[in-house]
Amino acid sequence: MNTNRRQFLRQSFSVGAAAGISGVPLLNRAQDKKPTAAADDKFDWYDVNEWGVEGRGWSGQDLAKTYDRFPAKAEKIVRPPVWSLSHHSAGMLTRFQTDASEIHVRYELQSKSLGMTHMPATGVSGVDLYALDTNNNWRWAGVAQPKTFPVVETKIAHGMDKVLHAFSAYFPLYNGVNKMEIGVPKGAKFEPLAPRHEKSILFYGTSITHGACASRPGMCHPAILGRRLNKPIINLGFSGNGKMEPEVGALLCELDPAVYVIDCLPNMTEVEVAKRTVPLVEQLRRARPETPIVLVEDRTYEYAWIRKSAQERHKGSRAALIRAFDTLVASGVKKLHYLEGADLLGKDGDGSTDGSHPNDLGFVRQSDAFEPVLKKALGL
Repeated sequence: MNTNRRQFLRQSFSVGAAAGISGVPLLNRAQDKKPTAAADDKFDWYDVNEWGVEGRGWSGQDLAKTYDRFPAKAEKIVRPPVWSLSHHSAGMLTRFQTDASEIHVRYELQSKSLGMTHMPATGVSGVDLYALDTNNNWRWAGVAQPKTFPVVETKIAHGMDKVLHAFSAYFPLYNGVNKMEIGVPKGAKFEPLAPRHEKSILFYGTSITHGACASRPGMCHPAILGRRLNKPIINLGFSGNGKMEPEVGALLCELDPAVYVIDCLPNMTEVEVAKRTVPLVEQLRRARPETPIVLVEDRTYEYAWIRKSAQERHKGSRAALIRAFDTLVASGVKKLHYLEGADLLGKDGDGSTDGSHPNDLGFVRQSDAFEPVLKKALGL
């Protein structure tokens, strides 16, 4: 088997954040931007749109809604389900620093479906908070538990040490957001941190990439890998609709990521994989000749051991992807990488919610499998 298909070597990794005020590791600060604080008896509220988010591939003036994942023109380009799902804020996050003892969030959602039968409201519609500790490690700090629609206003963290920390707040995975505000007690220091402008890891895929069924927005594998590799990420997962379509490919070509991760097999038949993989890679390669591309097999259904139909589906789609990979390599395509799917969720059957979509354990296992491949592709 081609060695590009398997990359299992682990490499050490440390976050390269710069030292900041009082020894707290900081990210790039928002320069010359003063967020507007709304009047409140107890809290100062800061509108995230004043300093921006990471994980949004197109600029605000190109969007129909502030936190959309596709530009407005995509409505006439992609299929209606893809356009509808592009309103979800999956993959977006905002950064700031504060010495507040508690942090609140106030945000407006687009859908009243706060949760799903197999995915909690904290993942579908919640905001997930991480903080940098003094060892430059991102540590979980709190999550918003949405209970109201359309406006959620809730405490996301409390009882903190009043030391200046840098924070990342991940947006909802399966809901759209019209407005997002961060609130801290009056008198607390607050400074927005500008989105990083380095190239992102771009994930294009299915409901799994989209984030089903993480318990929190920070627990899907694109988010985990963003923290591990200290890279911005763009999440273009479209539930049930990751199909390597040329119309989506044209939009991907407009972006200039550090690497393209193509993870669409869970939504595709063997025939579709055979028909669309080579054209999509060639489309991306024409637009971005030097950008690494990672092709990912479908994860193994955790009931495949007992269902012959699932075994046959994997066998067919994976064989088609391997043939496409070999064809592309033989034609001279460079910087093409391959990730096998057999063990993405583990081997014990405990990595999913429903046999298909990862739970938090499954997402950690997927991240473990993706990490060495991405490090190789990125030259880390």
